[in-house]
Amino acid sequence: MWALKTVKRHFSSPKTPVLEKEAGTEASGSFMRKTIRPMLLASVLPLALSAYSAKAQTTKPSLDIALLYVEQRIERPPVLSNLVQWPEGEGVQGALLGVDDNNTTGRFLGQQYSLESMIFQVGTDPVVRNEQIKQALAAGPLLVITNLPASDLVAIAQLPEAADDLIFNAQSADNELRNEACQSNVLHTAPSRSMLSDGLAQFFTYKKWEDVFLVEGNRTGDQAFASAIRQSLTKFGLKTVADKQWIEDADMRRSASSEVPVFTQARRYDVVVVTDEDQDFAQYIPYNTWLPRPVAGSAGLTPVAWSPVIEQWGAAQLQSRFNKLASRTMTSLDYSNWAAARAVGEAVTRTNSTDPSVIKSYLMSDEFELGGFKGSPLSFRQWNGQMRQPVQLVHANAVVASAPLEGFLHAVTELDTLGYDKGDSDCGKFQ
Repeated sequence: MWALKTVKRHFSSPKTPVLEKEAGTEASGSFMRKTIRPMLLASVLPLALSAYSAKAQTTKPSLDIALLYVEQRIERPPVLSNLVQWPEGEGVQGALLGVDDNNTTGRFLGQQYSLESMIFQVGTDPVVRNEQIKQALAAGPLLVITNLPASDLVAIAQLPEAADDLIFNAQSADNELRNEACQSNVLHTAPSRSMLSDGLAQFFTYKKWEDVFLVEGNRTGDQAFASAIRQSLTKFGLKTVADKQWIEDADMRRSASSEVPVFTQARRYDVVVVTDEDQDFAQYIPYNTWLPRPVAGSAGLTPVAWSPVIEQWGAAQLQSRFNKLASRTMTSLDYSNWAAARAVGEAVTRTNSTDPSVIKSYLMSDEFELGGFKGSPLSFRQWNGQMRQPVQLVHANAVVASAPLEGFLHAVTELDTLGYDKGDSDCGKFQ
């Protein structure tokens, strides 16, 4: 902040009348005041600002902030549709944008951010991988952004070498990581499944869609999401009138119009909720249900951390910067990684420290807020390390609503109506 204040003082200092006197302002009257002074300032200020900018960019940084990025790439199971594709570099591109955004401000404050990546390909021996990560963590207190499955994240966080690190979970939505399996050195920028399902349940309540037909996929993530949906429906006083597991061997490309109506046959329901995180069959459910009802969950109305259709709250700027960097649109996984990097940047700026313990203390305090282009400032819950954030309810071409919805009140912040509140959390490591 010193350099910025110096610039302001320089251009409002008593030196300005010197320019006026040298230009003959006192001798030439109002014509000189109205004409020569603006011309001189118009020519001098850009030169001075240009010189300052060049100096700022060449000034040696006083703080070097290296973020360690760790990712285990997973093998996506085969799905029915050839149109389902997962972006290249998903996750790490978001972290890179966050580092770029930090450096945009950091170069004026003597800060230099960098990202060191450890990306493990599918099939990497877990023993070899964990040993390499262990060696990296042994280098000293680190700031780490991880894209790891929940079990791998817990194993890494429990290493003695990670005790003095601050780890950001930017991928896993598992509720257990925010509850009984929580770790004191892990913060979560990815929303939990319960946050996503609560966003949906709030919308159902608002629309008076009280009776829900739940279709559960066959994979582990689908079942975890379905469990979160059931909890949310109970939490908001909604009913599950049908709860079915999907037909594993159904080929929807040929038989959706005949299979889905029979599968969703019931006397009543207001909405169909599908849990299919790998996009295997969910896209074939809309418009094929027995009753003409909306579809939500993994198809139709979808709860997300981020989507290309978000344009309000200055989001178009973030979308544009990411597209320029990655030559594609930003996903929820990219956003969670961006938020992790930006949270570090905000904390370093406010504390002038790179110590993970100092940064964590600031992030967990009431002083921390991060502008996340989602309509509400982001912060961290002190009882389980989860980042508070709105959940966007979207379809392919537009935002339908942003949860928490109006009318869902909370004693502290309406954002805490999404996911596990303090009294509901089994995580005792942040208390």
